[in-house]
Amino acid sequence: MDEAGRAATTGTVPYVFAPIGVVRSPLRERAAAPRQASVGRGIEATIELEPGLGYEHALDGFGDWQYAWVIFVFHENVAEGRGFRPKVLPPRSRTKRGLFATRSPHRPNPIGLSAVEIVAVRGLSVEVRNVDLLDGTPVLDLKPYVAYADAFPDARAGWLEAPDPLPPWEVVFAPCAEAQLAWLDARGVALRPPIASALALGPEPNAYRRIRRRPDGLRLALKDWRVDFTAEGRRVVVQGLATGYKARQLELDARLVVHRDFARAWPAGTGI
Repeated sequence: MDEAGRAATTGTVPYVFAPIGVVRSPLRERAAAPRQASVGRGIEATIELEPGLGYEHALDGFGDWQYAWVIFVFHENVAEGRGFRPKVLPPRSRTKRGLFATRSPHRPNPIGLSAVEIVAVRGLSVEVRNVDLLDGTPVLDLKPYVAYADAFPDARAGWLEAPDPLPPWEVVFAPCAEAQLAWLDARGVALRPPIASALALGPEPNAYRRIRRRPDGLRLALKDWRVDFTAEGRRVVVQGLATGYKARQLELDARLVVHRDFARAWPAGTGI
């Protein structure tokens, strides 16, 4: 249904919002983004506000707060046509849940909300820490996080109040994986948070963990990267990474420069 049709049936009118700024972040792919800002410990980004609109005055006093709410657009979902899904399978659930009972990005309106730590405010730039925001994310608004008004530690937690069906596993990284992650970090690809988040849920595949067995261990498909790991007890050891593209694809597609350079740096893959 288009916007006019929706307005006719619901009695509402559509609203158009202009972003007030954009996020500059080391997270450049959805696969690299933590599932929540609190998981992105240590990841820093800058929110650059639009000039000429008086936003430098609107930021007066903003840096006095420790945390802020960032209201943003799931622009990658919009660009790729990933729309509304009434039911989704959250990573910590074995069954599908109603979208409004989750924080999935597949919303009727592609709007997200993250609580981030404010590092500094300089002119029209707001430096923040502990983020789950992709580079280029359009920002709609900024609001201070007010602990007494925004935090309800005794609130019910819906289906998450039940004992976690997937208790966290310990995730560690072997030396080869550490070297590869450092190499990728230097090129703007932050894979450690999503790898740790996915594998903390265990080595069993589900909708959020495409895992298959290999002769020497297990392999997680994380968008266009492959993560080789072993599991014993409740401990996962990430042995190394590999590109998800074939050699022929790397040769033909000039956009895959990071993947191509990675394959040249580690021609034998992960070595396990």
